[in-house]
Amino acid sequence: MINVKTGAAAAAFAMIANTVSAEVEITWWHAMGGALGDTVNQIAEDFNASQDDYKITPVFKGTYEETLTAGIAAFRAGEQPNVLQVFDAGAATVIGAKGATVPVQDLLEQNGVAFDIEDYISGVRYFYADSDGKMIGMPFNSSSPIMYYNVDALEKAGVTPPKTWEEFQTVTAPALKEAGYIGLSQSHLPWIFTENFHSRHDLPFATNDNGYEGADGTKILVNNDAIKAHFTAVKDWKDNGFFEWYGTGWSDNQTPFEEGKVAIWLGSSGSFGGLSKKDLPFEFSATFLPYWEAVTKEPKQTFIGGAALFAMAGKSDEENKATAAFFEFLTKPETQYMWHRETGYVPITTAAYEMAKGDGHYDRAPAAEVGIKQLSLPAGENTKGYRMGFYVQIRDVMNREYGRILTGETSVEDAFKAIEDEANGLLERFAKTQS
Repeated sequence: MINVKTGAAAAAFAMIANTVSAEVEITWWHAMGGALGDTVNQIAEDFNASQDDYKITPVFKGTYEETLTAGIAAFRAGEQPNVLQVFDAGAATVIGAKGATVPVQDLLEQNGVAFDIEDYISGVRYFYADSDGKMIGMPFNSSSPIMYYNVDALEKAGVTPPKTWEEFQTVTAPALKEAGYIGLSQSHLPWIFTENFHSRHDLPFATNDNGYEGADGTKILVNNDAIKAHFTAVKDWKDNGFFEWYGTGWSDNQTPFEEGKVAIWLGSSGSFGGLSKKDLPFEFSATFLPYWEAVTKEPKQTFIGGAALFAMAGKSDEENKATAAFFEFLTKPETQYMWHRETGYVPITTAAYEMAKGDGHYDRAPAAEVGIKQLSLPAGENTKGYRMGFYVQIRDVMNREYGRILTGETSVEDAFKAIEDEANGLLERFAKTQS
């Protein structure tokens, strides 16, 4: 005679055991703190709740630099996470580390997930791709530098947002100064006034197709007349009270804008969500980055900043399948729209962008669309981004020399020669690590 209670208990136990054994666990190391970290946790919770086969655990590892360093150390020790968030300046390091990652395009296709790079918005598609156009890292918190402005300040000064830098320095800035405002601040000189300066004006930033063709022989091309003229103008603006530089910290330059002291702030499109939730003493809006008409009559798109998610190598087929499932979930229009709506980062796919438009998001918040529109402007030969190793250190050199320009410690000419020499030395050292 069968013991019904015992049989039922055994069946229940077997069911639980099968469920536990079927759930594959993976980890995600990231650099999103504060409210962004809360949204990352929500994405993970939503993914875990959407199915019963996989569970992802997000782990905050500190700053971008700290997360990259932790990821490299963990890989060397054979203890790497399944998914590692890597910021734009560190992309070449992780992509160049042979055998460290599984290209996201390969991962998805090998696990039966449909992939078409054309599904991603222009300006996002190729930043984390290789020279053949294969996507290596999954774009995640993608943003572009845009121009935020204090609507009340510009109305008081009787001006409109400048389309060109010529207009800013001859019309906008003098009027804003007369109205009691500092005209401009910005929060990342290498990203906004260097990397995207080259993209906006379609100027080459490095040899070897801006570094995408490989590290060997890549040289930086930052020591050119156009950008030196730009920094000469920036220094003049500072001397005339049209521009102020408060330091290399992001909030150093954003805070004076939020306080109403600075009328125009160049920052990340990803800052829109945070700004919208603050009780600012004025109305704000945003538009495209200005350009120099003397350099180009046809300004181009900018490219993304932020970071991507990389699938780390050395994992089992089951875990790789789980990672592919998570990436598939991450790129769903609903997920991307939630991320975009909550944070201000751009939705990386056209489908998510269309969902946001269909929901009336941009009718309610027109400035939230600026970054996407700017990323969707006409492309050029030099607009997909850059791929240079040891670029975190190169940015440090730029920040040092730009600070010295703005404080009068060095000339523009000497600063850019120093950047060129030290950057090319770093690029040469990086190339040796790839051979």
